[in-house]
Amino acid sequence: MISSTTLLAFATLVAGALAVALWRSLREAKRLREHVKTTACDLETLQTSFARFVPSEVIEQVISSGTSTSGERKEVTVLFADLVGFTALSENLEPARLVQILNGYFERMSRAVSDNRGHVSTFLGDGILALFGALQPNPWQANNAARAALAMRREIEEYNLELAGQGLPALAIGVGLHRGSGVAGLVGSRDLLQFAFVGRVVNTAARLQDFTRGCDTDILITEAVRRDLDPRFVLRPMAPASLRGIENPVATFSLEGFEERSQD
Repeated sequence: MISSTTLLAFATLVAGALAVALWRSLREAKRLREHVKTTACDLETLQTSFARFVPSEVIEQVISSGTSTSGERKEVTVLFADLVGFTALSENLEPARLVQILNGYFERMSRAVSDNRGHVSTFLGDGILALFGALQPNPWQANNAARAALAMRREIEEYNLELAGQGLPALAIGVGLHRGSGVAGLVGSRDLLQFAFVGRVVNTAARLQDFTRGCDTDILITEAVRRDLDPRFVLRPMAPASLRGIENPVATFSLEGFEERSQD
């Protein structure tokens, strides 16, 4: 028969083991709570910082995808769009009417970009800088950017019908698309930050957009974009463009549309 002393010692040993296990569990739970609290604070800080300069969908993408905010080199397709002749037109519009037109324009253009997996990086006067593949790796970024450009064309046509009904002049846009390597990340000052893409590719897209004014087209793309496009995109070869700040002429193509081919 086991003596009471032995049972007491055994019970004491078990109780001690349980106490140690409980203490370790409580310590681990505390560590996890502190980790969750710290992570929550970090996310809140990140969201608060981003809220100063980017839309909510960009905040969510950066947090969910783990995009680096310190800067990293990426392959990105850049879309640069600008209203043609709007500066002169704006001089004859009342300020309230001008803001109304611009807000309607930016809303429609931003929708065309976001619906095609891009995001608007910057509004520059009446210009728009949009990026595809900057927040997340996107092997279809060229196709998405081309679709966004075509959507912009349709949006402008529909918006012009609305403006005509209000007795307002029609708008016209020029769009340039280029793809290349650059650095994506947070840039700016302590009080004003921006998630941006820095590189020669941005200048090329902007110059290409400006070049549409002398061509019979509203959307121009480069060879870097063309070689990654779905063959169903309808392109028209254009004369090489001599772009300001770029040493050699750039091969360009007019983006005419997209053919929805039926399957047999």
